[in-house]
Amino acid sequence: MSKRRPRKKQLPETPVKVLIESLAHDGRGVAHVDGKVIFIDEALPGEEVEFIYTEIRKDYAEGKVVNLLSRAADRVNALCAHYGVCGGCSFQHVESSAQIRIKQELLNEQFKRIGKVEIPEQWEPLIGPHWGYRRKARMGVKYVEKKGRVLVGFRERRHPYLAEIDSCVVMHPIVGTKLLALGELISNLSIRDKIPQIEVAIGDDQCVLSFRELEPATEADHHLLSAFGKAHNMSICLQSKGPDTIIPLPGEAEVIPTYALPDQDIEFKFRPAMFTQVNYEINKQMINRVLDTLQLNENDTVLDLFCGLGNFTLPMAKFAGKVVGIEGDQPLVNHAKENALHNNITNVEFYAADLSKDISDEPWARQKYTKIMLDPSRAGASEVLKYFKKWQPEQIVYVSCNPSTLARDAGILVNELGYKLIKAGVMDMFPQTGHVESIALFTK
Repeated sequence: MSKRRPRKKQLPETPVKVLIESLAHDGRGVAHVDGKVIFIDEALPGEEVEFIYTEIRKDYAEGKVVNLLSRAADRVNALCAHYGVCGGCSFQHVESSAQIRIKQELLNEQFKRIGKVEIPEQWEPLIGPHWGYRRKARMGVKYVEKKGRVLVGFRERRHPYLAEIDSCVVMHPIVGTKLLALGELISNLSIRDKIPQIEVAIGDDQCVLSFRELEPATEADHHLLSAFGKAHNMSICLQSKGPDTIIPLPGEAEVIPTYALPDQDIEFKFRPAMFTQVNYEINKQMINRVLDTLQLNENDTVLDLFCGLGNFTLPMAKFAGKVVGIEGDQPLVNHAKENALHNNITNVEFYAADLSKDISDEPWARQKYTKIMLDPSRAGASEVLKYFKKWQPEQIVYVSCNPSTLARDAGILVNELGYKLIKAGVMDMFPQTGHVESIALFTK
């Protein structure tokens, strides 16, 4: 006999009044009701709000504001009409300079609580455009028969459904203002219900949209897609399976997006599904900060861990004697080598290696390095830190997209490996969101 699923517990419908005490690491307001912590979307410290529950669990609950009874000084009206429904942003209700301050406070708190390390000096935050900055994204696509239209955009906040939006103010305008037009285009295709996503890759002067197709597009579809691309200055590609199956439309030339680092006279080529930083202005500032900090010269041998397609490796090689880049993704390593050739940079070496595994037998791991650069994923770099005893770098610059794992790793570097934290700070890579990009400097 099959077991019945337990019926989902009905949530209370009556609004509850609370005072918001603080912010959680993801930017939600924190309050307590009958001793249980409640995480509340779009609520700021010091505000009195009425909220309704959206989820109740054993140890905590979640909610959303239905009435704002008092207003924090940092609160502003959201610019986007879809804010609160679309899950792409979570901080539009916070004034821009306050977003930076909140993220810096979060970084300080994480270092103290998780890493047991105090930040002795804060770097000046790196700040760029607050709107229209995003150049990489994976947008969802859904044909909704009842609505008679195709939705293009992002998931609803805390729901798996695609949000019904007509524009996105954080996306680069070449795509952010075209969501309705993209939906209308797909509505006219024979495979309108067989396209689940669009990979967006915007370079300095190129925009490539890769349409994931679960069934092959027809010749008529190809003509519609091609005409749309020409009308909107976009290159349209099709993707039948994984990222390596992205190809241009039949008869059209492949467009390779590029981004430049003018201060270092470097140009990167990348393929649409490859990882690149979403915010070019902050990326340029970030690279300049790394170079200014490390003060590289021909006597330096630098190890660049989690190097990707060489975003830091190649700029550092302009000044160092030698730079070795390590990346877990072989296609990215291949592309990094191509970018080195493209820029006539010869004092670099790239290797593919899983940095969460044993690397002690790798030839590059048996060398010593004067300086090390790290830019890991959200999981951080704890597994590779044990090799720092062998490498003995004088300086370490750590760029992070997760303050929690950066704080954990800072604790290892300082409390176990004998390094000194010199300074740390935030970089506004993702304005209007709770994501915190940060940078820290350690010395021997």
